[in-house]
This record gives sequence, structure tokens and C-alpha cells, in this order.
Amino acid sequence: MAHVLSSLSELFIWPHAGCNQRCVSCDIWQDTSRREIDATDVKRWADQWAALGVRKVVLVGGEPLMHRNLFGIAAPLRERGMKLELLSTGPLLSRYAEQVTTWFDAVLVSLDGPPTIHDEVRRVRHAFRLLEAGIAAVRKVNPDFTLFARCTVHRYNYRHLPETVRTAQRLGIDRISFIPADLTTEAFNRSGGWDEARQHDLAVPAAELPRLAAEIDRLSEECADSYASGLVEESPSHLRTYLYGHYRAFHGLAEHADRTCSRPWDSAVVEVDGTVRPCFFLEPYGNLHEAGDLHAVVNSPAAVHWRAELDVATNEVCQRCPCFRSVRPRSSPGGDRP
Repeated sequence: MAHVLSSLSELFIWPHAGCNQRCVSCDIWQDTSRREIDATDVKRWADQWAALGVRKVVLVGGEPLMHRNLFGIAAPLRERGMKLELLSTGPLLSRYAEQVTTWFDAVLVSLDGPPTIHDEVRRVRHAFRLLEAGIAAVRKVNPDFTLFARCTVHRYNYRHLPETVRTAQRLGIDRISFIPADLTTEAFNRSGGWDEARQHDLAVPAAELPRLAAEIDRLSEECADSYASGLVEESPSHLRTYLYGHYRAFHGLAEHADRTCSRPWDSAVVEVDGTVRPCFFLEPYGNLHEAGDLHAVVNSPAAVHWRAELDVATNEVCQRCPCFRSVRPRSSPGGDRP
């Protein structure tokens, strides 16, 4: 694998520092600075990104729609043929449905469970109702627009996996995926990381892991139609490794699953202040404003050396990463289950 990058296929851009939700799994909402990436900077960088071969840009948060000129960020990227995807908490989709369906190829919303559970996890009154209204507004403008959902699974919602899928079905979601919670890094505005008490508050408790395994089985049994239709992205065996295995490893009951990842070699994250990272969780390469262009940041001598030394199989942050799609159990599937 080449450690000097001649191209990046995907960029994740964090356009606005804040959020309009107060999720139990994230501290982004605590940033009230209203810092934003300037749309004029993105316009200036767009040609550089196109020259790097960027084909897809994902606007992440927080809530990107809180940016005062988000579509001014989208325009120069779209004009250069890049596919655009928006991550959203949902409520602001009602206000911007027309623009969202014009400038973006897809939206990925957060769905934390059936209505009551979603509201409890979001810690915002009527969060689900506002999400539902936002999705309906998008569908009204463009019935065929692509809508994805993602559910972060943790102590507060793991008992409701089939109900979450049925809720996604009712909302008209095209595909839903499940990921475990990040417990140990500084990502998502957790400077210094969470202390042990906060980590254990969010994790599925060790004593309840058999229930998590049972819920994954219940999901595959009760939502077989959703697997067959492609609504649920991950297979049952993948979820056993990916969710159940993640929390077993967190509690020291098993090793983390073997995994592979190409993110540091084919994508990058640009944060609101211009900080560039190989992914959301690993240490930054540098700053886009200071270096002048993205190629200079990702191919600085330090960045190239870091990638050359990175071993995903042994790096502690990589091993604990909640975002891996390519994982496999260390033993036969189900062999270490209760």
C-alpha cells in the first residue's frame, strides 16, 4: 500500500461545531461557539480536492444544517462532480427539504430506536416527531430521494433492535445500519476522553451481554423480511461480531475482532477549524489553513511516516474503533457466546 497519497476517494467535512440534540453518546452539543468552515474557503479548496480525485464528500456533525451557508459549501463541490451525502439529526430537514434534495445525493439520519427510546437517547423533547416531519418533508419534495439511517447501539437502546428496524421501515428509510458506541477516544468533542464512569454508563453492561446476543437473534428472526429486502445493512453474523463482540472486548471478556481498514490511505476528515485527520478517531495530520492545501497536509513527511508505521491490526485506537465494516470473529461464529 502506497503511503504517499496520490488520491483520496472520500472526504468527511465537519462544517459546523454545534448540534441541536443532546445525545447520551456524544458531547458535540456542548460546543456553543457556532464556529463554521467558511464557504469561501471550500470554494478555494474545491479545485485542489478535485485534483486529488475526491469523488464523494460527506458533511458530518453535529448538525451540518446549522451552518449559515451550507449550500454555499455544497455548490462548488457539486459543480466539480463530487457526490454529496449529508448526515443529519433530522429536525432541520423540514426547513431545508428543497435545498437538501437539490444539492445532496443522500441523507443519513440518526435513529436511536422507536419513538420513546429515540427521544430519551436524544434528550430533546419531541425529537422523534421532528425527525419524522423532516423525513416526510424530504419525501414530499422527492419521493425517490435516498434516505439512510444509523443506530448507535448502547445501554440505552440495545433492547429495542427489531423495533428500531420497524420504525425505520415505517419512516420510509431505504437502509439502516447499526454500530456500537465509541467509548474511549476524544472524538465528538470529548477532550481528554471520558472517564471510566462515563464509559461504563454508556456501554452495554457485562451482565447484560447475553440479552444483547438474544436481541441480535430476535432481530434476525422478527425482521427476516428486512434482511431479505436489504433494509438492514449488516448480516446477523456480522452484528454478533460487530456489536456483541465490541462490548465483550470492552469488558475484557474477549479480544477485539480481527479487522481491516483503508481509511488512512483513501480518505480524510476536515474539521471545523481546518484540522485534518485520517479518520474521526486517530491523531491529526495537521491543519489545512496552515499548510495551504490538502495534498500538503496528508503528504507531509510526518503523515507519510505515520501511515508507513500504522498497523491497523495492533493499533489500540483501531482495535477499539466502532466504525469498522470489515471484521471477523477470532473464533467460530457464536462459539464464545453464552
